[in-house]
Amino acid sequence: MIRARFGKTAAGRLLLGAGALALLMPAIAGCEAGNGAPTLEFHAASAGSQTVFNGIRITNVFVLGAPSGASLPAGSSASLFLSLFNDGATGDTLQSVSAPGTAASVTLDGGTVPLPSETPVNLTGPQPSAVLNNLSAPLSSGGYVAVTLQFKNAGPVTLQVPVEPQSYYWSTYSPAPSAPASSPAATPGTTVAPNPTVTPSATPT
Repeated sequence: MIRARFGKTAAGRLLLGAGALALLMPAIAGCEAGNGAPTLEFHAASAGSQTVFNGIRITNVFVLGAPSGASLPAGSSASLFLSLFNDGATGDTLQSVSAPGTAASVTLDGGTVPLPSETPVNLTGPQPSAVLNNLSAPLSSGGYVAVTLQFKNAGPVTLQVPVEPQSYYWSTYSPAPSAPASSPAATPGTTVAPNPTVTPSATPT
């Protein structure tokens, strides 16, 4: 009889324990679904535009637009951010960037960007190392622009690049400086896309 009572008591305890766990599960789930839950936190675009082209890994490519609800006016500039990694056995160089139909020219800080073999090169900000100059039309966040990267050895590649608002994760990123009074082609450290339809008409000095 004692054993029988003990058995019933043990079984009862197991049932009570299972019931308590079932009651706790919604509470545990509720904690995860609170205001601090990962699913409710803002996450930046996982990698912007990305591709692998002739041994060059191109990632995190995006254009910084205006704050949410606004747009960059025509004639202004926009920052471009990206990461590069040369998987090849020999070095390469990013010679120029262009955004046909969006910007008259693109400035690269330093003129060109060396890409040593097996070495990451991050033009990821928050200060821009690449700038789209003289936008041809107002630029709003949420869309895409075509951006062409010209490499010395790998050649040209065009990506559809997202325009992200200067808000949330990118609120501390710097917008592009105002376009200089002189043509970008006459400014040291500038690389202009080799496209005759968008080449600035600077007066030679």
